Amino acid sequence: MLAHQRGTELDLSWISKIQVNQPAVLRRAEQIQARRPVKKEWQAAWLLKAVTFIDLTTLSGDDTSSNIQRLCYKAKYPIREDLLKALNMHDKGITTAAVCVYPARVCDAVKALKAAGCDIPVASVATGFPAGQTHLKTRLEEIRLAVEDGASEIDVVINRTLVLTGQWEALYDEIRQFRKACGEAHLKTILATGELGSLTNVYKASMIAMMAGSDFIKTSTGKETVNATFPVAIVMLRAIRDFFWKTGNKVGFKPAGGIRSAKDSLAWLSLIKEELGDEWLKPELFRIGASTLLADIERQIYHHVTGRYAAYHDLPMS
Repeated sequence: MLAHQRGTELDLSWISKIQVNQPAVLRRAEQIQARRPVKKEWQAAWLLKAVTFIDLTTLSGDDTSSNIQRLCYKAKYPIREDLLKALNMHDKGITTAAVCVYPARVCDAVKALKAAGCDIPVASVATGFPAGQTHLKTRLEEIRLAVEDGASEIDVVINRTLVLTGQWEALYDEIRQFRKACGEAHLKTILATGELGSLTNVYKASMIAMMAGSDFIKTSTGKETVNATFPVAIVMLRAIRDFFWKTGNKVGFKPAGGIRSAKDSLAWLSLIKEELGDEWLKPELFRIGASTLLADIERQIYHHVTGRYAAYHDLPMS
């Protein structure tokens, strides 16, 4: 990870001037989706790169220590070794960027990764995930407990009410408190964009989150009706770019929710490359939150190497 992004003073004059041109954003999103994906060996290379951006996630009510252990093993060995050998990539140390779990499962993840002998970071959701509708004191304590248990990244959810009612100063203050509670852990702020009402609100919330010291801004919890979409991503990426131009601070971006296919992942990588450039195409500044994406990427790699598609039992979730 890069050094913490410490944020800036709250600048409401900047926020008040913002107005997003929705038709232009939608046209740009259509351009991205209409692109033909890369093929053959180029596709395999980009898919392996995509693996290194994944926050491999399980956020289910029936999570247990045993399936956290399997998740962590898969994070360390995301692609079957014989497939990597066929691509001459078996010695490149390809792993996922992190594993992402509920706060109560952080200890299980830390223990499993330590047993596997790897230093993949553990990310924990927090602050009343996914709704964020618990008392602030409770949300802050949840962050502190997750950090105490060994989480080095915290994915917090904002209180959407503050955005919908235009309480920008209160939102800034809340995220500043999240930043402080994280200590040395990195702060990823989930905007839950499907519940913010407009693209203008998405831009404003993105900017407030960055001013308040977020290391990453993230589209969604994955639990909303609408999750990561290209129009929302374009608005958030332009906010990241504007914030960088004004402050010199680099903030990461994490789309999450609904990214399930290898083809989807290639489109997201292409979008980052075009909007922010190659310097953002590294795990320190770009992540993909996903639980099922890795399985399809491995399936496509299998097809590239063998010329046939894998049966379900060929690529188990370890």
